[in-house]
Amino acid sequence: MTIGDAREQEAPEGFAARVRNALAWRWGSQLIAQFITWGSTILVVRLLDPSDYGLFAMSQVVVTALSFLNGWSFASSLIQSDEVSERDIGQVFALLLVTNGALAAIQLLLAPFVAQYYGQPEVARLLQVQALIFLAIPFTALPTALLARRLEFRSQGIANLVSAIAAALTALALAWFGFGVWALIYAPIAGYAVRAVIMSVAARLWVRPVFDLRGARRMITFGGALTLCQLFWIVQSQSDIFIAGRVFSVYDLGLYSEALFLTLIVTGRFIPPLNEVAFPAYAELHKTGRRLGPYFERTMQSVLLVVSPIYIGLSLTAPEAILVVFGPKWTGMAPIVAGLALVMPLMAVQIICSPTCTATGKERIYLATSIAGAVIFATSFFIGVRFGALGLVHAWWIAAPLLLAFTLALTLPQIELPLRRLLAAAAPPVLACAAMAAVVSALRLVLPADIGPVLTLGALGSAGAATYAAVLYLVWPDVIRQSMAMIRRSPGDPLPPRASAPAPADRTSTIAD
Repeated sequence: MTIGDAREQEAPEGFAARVRNALAWRWGSQLIAQFITWGSTILVVRLLDPSDYGLFAMSQVVVTALSFLNGWSFASSLIQSDEVSERDIGQVFALLLVTNGALAAIQLLLAPFVAQYYGQPEVARLLQVQALIFLAIPFTALPTALLARRLEFRSQGIANLVSAIAAALTALALAWFGFGVWALIYAPIAGYAVRAVIMSVAARLWVRPVFDLRGARRMITFGGALTLCQLFWIVQSQSDIFIAGRVFSVYDLGLYSEALFLTLIVTGRFIPPLNEVAFPAYAELHKTGRRLGPYFERTMQSVLLVVSPIYIGLSLTAPEAILVVFGPKWTGMAPIVAGLALVMPLMAVQIICSPTCTATGKERIYLATSIAGAVIFATSFFIGVRFGALGLVHAWWIAAPLLLAFTLALTLPQIELPLRRLLAAAAPPVLACAAMAAVVSALRLVLPADIGPVLTLGALGSAGAATYAAVLYLVWPDVIRQSMAMIRRSPGDPLPPRASAPAPADRTSTIAD
């Protein structure tokens, strides 16, 4: 019996158990690692100045742009393939080595020109040192794909935790001893190096690179399509900093970039790990003939149940939250955070759309949405930057809903999910957040002005959380029960129905990614 046959004959409850275990390790370890990162970030932010983060943001435009082209998608092709040989693994390894070696060289060559573009000579030195990151990527991307293919995320979880600790300690030590922006440069390098060692050992990466790429057409086609998508994602995600870098002062750019970092913590740190589990899970479900619509519906509702109150709550309490957590010198980013947080739930839904298309071989849809995102966001930022940081915030307000509407128009027909069912699943968290916003806004009007930011934040946060939970519990108790049932799902009802037996029209599924 082949591996593929075994998978097809696997009991649904066995697959569900593997997915739950994968989610527990991947998302749970990410959560703990992020708490470590947040703790060190808050301390480092208090030690550094906004101008340090402005310089770092300038360098990150190039590093992030090139990182999206690092060939990780070639490794991802192993996840989708029915069978994988040692030669396939060696070919992917060779592609990763060549790609990342070339990217490191390109970054070294671009460094002085980027520094000249921004008018900041120190940016060149930052970029030259950060080129070291690309040397570690082949030794993290390939092991990650091999383990993800088997839905084995325990080793990745351990690697996440240890690398987060290494990066946090490096950042704190360098910031404490006055190294300034270099604390932000060497910390991720330390994290990447530690993660590469752990992942290579865990995946038993004892394979030689195979530079003879004959027979690798499907792998290169799939990886190339995703890399092209990532190229457009670069434009979408980095165009605001790139455009604002020549217009804003280093200080103002630091405020905007740190506000963006703060608001992207949930969507940028927690949703991608869920996608890493969803991609192989969706691919395996697709191979067995199951419709992905019910799974996506559950995922979307559960993601909104978690991220919506976080972001709407942050928007409502931004002035106090920034003052308490970051200190007085960062209060200028409070209105930026408040504005950006409003659209982040939409971005969360946008992000979880991609695995549904790539897992079923519909890379063209992912490519189309990536192109649309690049055009919509870059155009919006180019117009909005004339009005300062808040102009960029307003650009987000326009671009995010437009891109999500375009993405859903292409994605929903492919997974056979009606729009009305998606909207019905989104209604509980959306309406509960509306009630929360009304209560918090009313409470702010009656709170004494002299009680201080800590007590104000505590009162508003507690009232908002209580309102959100109460509305869900009283109005949509089934949503709570079904979400909890997914975590403790019994073998009797392990998964939604197969494609050959669609769910009744009056039945609404709800749960988590």
